[in-house]
Parts: sequence; C-alpha cells; structure tokens
Amino acid sequence: MGILGGTFDPVHNAHLAIAKTALQSLGLAKVLWIPTGKPGYRKPPVASAFDRIAMLALAVKDEADYEIDSRELASSASPYTVDTLTALRAERPEDEFYLLLGADQHASLRGWHRPAELRRLARIAVFTRPGYSVERGDAIVVPMSPLAISASDIRARAARGESLEGLVPSAVAKYIAENRLYR
Repeated sequence: MGILGGTFDPVHNAHLAIAKTALQSLGLAKVLWIPTGKPGYRKPPVASAFDRIAMLALAVKDEADYEIDSRELASSASPYTVDTLTALRAERPEDEFYLLLGADQHASLRGWHRPAELRRLARIAVFTRPGYSVERGDAIVVPMSPLAISASDIRARAARGESLEGLVPSAVAKYIAENRLYR
C-alpha cells in the first residue's frame, strides 16, 4: 500500500501522476491519500479541510485503487507522519507500506520526527524531481517525468480567475470556481 500525504491545497495532476506511477512501478494494490491537517513544517493550508477532502474525493472518485484517509484532519491528530504510520501498522498489520515522497521532501527526511522509526514502518519510495538527487541505497527511486505543476501557482491562477485546465482534474477546477476558493 502506498501512502501519499500532503496538504492537497488543491490536489493537482502531479499528485495524480505520482499515485498512478506508484501503482504501476511499485506493484501496489492501493494508494492511501492522507491529507494533512496543520503541518508544522509549512504554512497551514489555505482551503478548509472540508474543501480539500471534497476536491480530493472529486479527483479520485473513479479510481478503485485509491482510498482517502482523513485521520490527520481531526483536531486531536498528531502532525507527525510516524504517528500516522504507527496507527496504520496497528490497523493493517499484514500490509507492506510504501511512503511516497517527492525528492524535495526526501531531502529533508532526516529532519522529520523520528525518521529511523518512520523507515522501519514503511519503505521509502522517492519520485525524482529536477534539482534533487537521491542516494539509491537510501530509498527506492521511482523515475518520473517531471510535471511543472505547483499548488501555489494553481492558487495564484485561481485568485486571478485564470483557467486551471491541465493543472487539476476538471471536476476540481469546477469546484474551485463554484466555491470561489483561493480568491
């Protein structure tokens, strides 16, 4: 099972490409999408938890191999990935977990909370990204053609009322427009 966490503010086509590549390249049965609540390592999400879950549900609704886990959005949730993985391990002791990370996130992994324990709980699968190198012995390197898509750019485009075509699924673009998100 692949674990794909993030703010998903909003979920975009690069996230979906990572999930699809993970399923194919790593032979995963499922990708578990885990939107974060208020991460300690960056500014809090702009969209509400409700809106981020709604957009994620729209983006993955036709994918039987995807599941959304909203545990990190609870007000009492730990902000640490290692705590989420510990809980998942207790719930699904037979599953093998792959933590899906972009090369940028992987570069900072040593600074995460209890990184050695995190590596014990899940195999680390890193998706290549220009400007970052990954030592092969440290993780499974998953080659992927880079997509020049960023959530901050999408939010800026939405704020200006510009088209989000090609950046997010059409249902997500419609949701953003109808709910005047990021304006």
